[in-house]
Amino acid sequence: MSPLESSRTPLQRRSFLKAITAGAVVTPFGLSLASCAAGGSGGGEAGGGGGAATGEVSDTNPFGVAAGSTVEAVVFDGGYGTDYASFAADLVEQNQDGVTVEVTGSTQIAQQMQPRFVGGNPPDLLDNNGANAIGLSTIAAQLEDLSDVVAAPNLEGTTIEDTLYPNVLGVGMYDGKLAAINYVLTVYALWYSQSLFDANGWTPPTTWDEALALGAAAQEQGLYLFTWGQEAASYYLTMALDSAIKEGGDEVRLQMANLQPDAWSGQAITDVLAAMEQVVASGYMRPGGAGTQFTAAQAQWSQAQEALLYPSGSWIENEMAEATAEGFVMTGAPTPTVSADAAMPYAAINNTPNEPFVVPSQGANPAGGKEVLRAMLSPETATEFARTKLASTIVAGTIPEDAFGSSALASQVAMLDAAGTDTFNYNFVQTYGMTADVNVLWNSFLSGASDAAALAEGMQAMFDRIREDDAVVKVEVS
Repeated sequence: MSPLESSRTPLQRRSFLKAITAGAVVTPFGLSLASCAAGGSGGGEAGGGGGAATGEVSDTNPFGVAAGSTVEAVVFDGGYGTDYASFAADLVEQNQDGVTVEVTGSTQIAQQMQPRFVGGNPPDLLDNNGANAIGLSTIAAQLEDLSDVVAAPNLEGTTIEDTLYPNVLGVGMYDGKLAAINYVLTVYALWYSQSLFDANGWTPPTTWDEALALGAAAQEQGLYLFTWGQEAASYYLTMALDSAIKEGGDEVRLQMANLQPDAWSGQAITDVLAAMEQVVASGYMRPGGAGTQFTAAQAQWSQAQEALLYPSGSWIENEMAEATAEGFVMTGAPTPTVSADAAMPYAAINNTPNEPFVVPSQGANPAGGKEVLRAMLSPETATEFARTKLASTIVAGTIPEDAFGSSALASQVAMLDAAGTDTFNYNFVQTYGMTADVNVLWNSFLSGASDAAALAEGMQAMFDRIREDDAVVKVEVS
């Protein structure tokens, strides 16, 4: 996944902004598409908006999809492709009388779908993802409330909400409405080779003191603790934030997500940055990252094994499939905390879900869009996704014990199980288009050209600039 053109989150800064974490509250502003097009019903009635014919509601047809109707689904054709949606579409066609589902891939969501929202003829189901995604806050009023989807039975007869991992629906909430269901669960972790660690008697660090000790052990063997690439310096921001949130508790997440004036002077983030400054000053960071393309830097870890740890989302296994050393048993571990008595346990993880699916109210067949989404959230489809993509959906219990032979996927399941309800998420960097500026600051810090104080000052200045800019639509997180 390119950090500059994420397949998971849009980077637009002004017109198109999306919610950033659980409990986000969004108020659409004047430049939104909602102000240009007819408002949606959002009412969740069988058949939805757009004047679509409705079918008979039953346990096997909870949204009343009309027999013989057609459903149009537009799916972002990124790292996960579109075949998983086609798999669900086939199930709908098998289960619903005469229904046809047309699945189309796109990498230009905003360019192709904006005019259709304005014209009142959007698709029935949309995977609003990628660098060219439409900010959901701008179309939230035109989207169905998907609460009835998660309240419905899956294809196996179990209430969908009861089958999901904890805390995965919040990022799709807008002003009290479940406007989007993010389908893929992303686990952010420290990734390492279990085989390399076993051979040397190492264990993943649970605190930053342990990380520094591991860095010293690596240095004795001519290795580094970390490596990084120019475009992915922001991965270390994620690691720092995750560590600080675990150390200081949810108030740290709220301070950061709401761009508070004193967010970067809090004790938790200060202590984390001080520890990371020691990593850099001790020579535990492989030099040259500011001039290295990010996948080349990742190969220094996964193929050359010059560095022990790499912070990333769980897409890393697929991303580096062609550049991973034989015998490299890719495994994830939670981000370390500063102290052993942090506010959250070591096992707590950032599990921000992605791939936001929405059902436009003005589509010709919103009930059909919801039915495809219901099929996607069935264990059969979720298991097929995990098997073919080596990644978990938000549906729990769909990955077998052998994790389809993937050590990385097996460790994701283990981390999720260990975390339980101790999970959190945020995405304000993407919401406010901060990635490019973040990379400048973090490349300087990781290179040793600036210290923790300068980094914190620069990040706070960025926060203040965005917060005080009236042209930027703000998203309140609670």
